[in-house]
Order: sequence, then structure tokens, then C-alpha cells
Amino acid sequence: MEFRDVKAFIEVANHLGFTRASEHSHLSQPSLSKAVKKLEEQLGVELFDRSTRHLLLTDAGKIVYQQGQQALASLQALPALLQELNDGTTGEIRIGIPPLIGTLFFPQIARTFHTHYPNIKLELFEHGALLIEQLVEESQIDVGIIVLPTDKSIFHTYSFINDEFLLYIRNDHPLANRVAVELIELKDEQFILFSKGFALHEHIINACTDAGFIPSVSYESSQWDLILELVASNLGIALLPKSIAEKQNNPLIQTIPLRSTSLLWKLGVITKKNGYHSFALKKFIQLFTDKELISFEE
Repeated sequence: MEFRDVKAFIEVANHLGFTRASEHSHLSQPSLSKAVKKLEEQLGVELFDRSTRHLLLTDAGKIVYQQGQQALASLQALPALLQELNDGTTGEIRIGIPPLIGTLFFPQIARTFHTHYPNIKLELFEHGALLIEQLVEESQIDVGIIVLPTDKSIFHTYSFINDEFLLYIRNDHPLANRVAVELIELKDEQFILFSKGFALHEHIINACTDAGFIPSVSYESSQWDLILELVASNLGIALLPKSIAEKQNNPLIQTIPLRSTSLLWKLGVITKKNGYHSFALKKFIQLFTDKELISFEE
């Protein structure tokens, strides 16, 4: 079995067709077809179901595809490994980060890391925390910054900040002059939440449920600034981390502390257990374990 045949098979599987695979690679359609046929003969299985309009992977094809991707990933890691042996100062880190965390903390993280390791590239992927966990587990990204807790049997976890939540309301709301509010006092309010797929969505719903009510949701958004614009338009209330209060400057928005609640925004960095941790990734993780390098509690 030759690896180039496996690579050709993966290319066809990715595009579910020989023609499209040829258009997106440097291989001709006959070359791709020949490589897949050769692989099928060597393995004694059919890799594609060719009875439909579009190619579909057979059960055997799915196994070969999964294992082939792992082998390809290992080979693709070789240049980075050898580069680290050469100078130990360059590399690339694929980082998954939710938009809100990115807005509040990533500039400080990137600035500090660049000061110490200017030749290491940080590639940013913005997604909800739940998808980021999946991408780290599948080794599609190297590290994720997410809302904790998470599954510690799958991930190495490095906690770096606990932030309390505040109530964000319009300044003419009946609760606007309160020093603090209980969560149960919000049971009749319309909530504006982060979209499903963002950890904060379920985080808020679970906190309200624990307080004795299921929140009525009027709007959902993936953008914290839009959430606050909706609050300012008197379309609902929001529970958001305190860190946002330092970023927003809408004069119509009032923030109020929550009383008697364990609702906290716990952030952490995750990497995959038993996954490869490059020199660059280890140095990035060190940002969150060495308080002398960077502090998030200022």
C-alpha cells in the first residue's frame, strides 16, 4: 500500500467525486480513479458506494478514511517537529476561541505571547465553546479557550479566570435603582441570550432553573454588543460577565450585581489528552500557568 494512493482516496472522499477532487488537487481524474481502484484491490474491500449519483463512503471506506487522516496528520507534523529540533523558536498554534472571550481577552494574550515569541504564528478560529471542544478533541485545532467545566477525561484543563455575572438592563427599568437583585426576581422578564451552541446559553438557563424558574427568551445572538443594543432598545434583559461592563459605553445600559448566586463565568484553556503538544503550544499554555507572564485579574 502506497501512501499517495491513500492520499488520493482521502481527496476523493473529501469532495465526494473524482471530478471535483481533480479540480481541487494536482491529480487528474484518471490518476485518482486508478489510485482508489488500486487501494481497493490491495485491501480487498469497496471504499465507495458508486450506485448513487454522488459517491458515498462504505463502512470499510469510513474506516480507511479515518485511519488515513490520522496517518496524514502524523506525516504533516514531521516538518514542525524537525523545525523545533532546529531552532525551537518557531511554529504555529491553531486556537479556538468564542467571540466574547476573544473580544475581552485575546488582544492581551496575543500581545504578551508575541512579545516573548514573535516568530510563532497564532491562527484564530472563532466558534462557540461547544464546537471548540469538538474541534480540539478531533485535533482540528491545537488549543481552545472555553467556558468551564468540561470533560477532564478528554482534555487537559488550565483555569485562568473567574468572572461574576451582572444584570444588564435599560436605565429606566423598574429595577434600575436597585443595589442588587436576586435571580428569582427576574422570573417575569424577557431574557436576551447568546445563541444555542454557545456555552453561556445553557449556563444562564441552568442558573435560572436552579433559582426556580425557566427564563422566557425573547432574542438570541452570537454578538454581545448586539445583545446590549437589544437591551438598550427595551426588548429584554441580559445576564453577562462583569468584564463586558468595562467595554460597553451605552448610556442607556445599567448594570446591577446579582445577590446570592453562584453564577460565575469560569474560563479555561483546554488541550487534548494524549495529543501532540508542540514546543509552541507548551509555551502558549505557560501563559496561563505562570502568573509572572500575564495576569487576567487586573
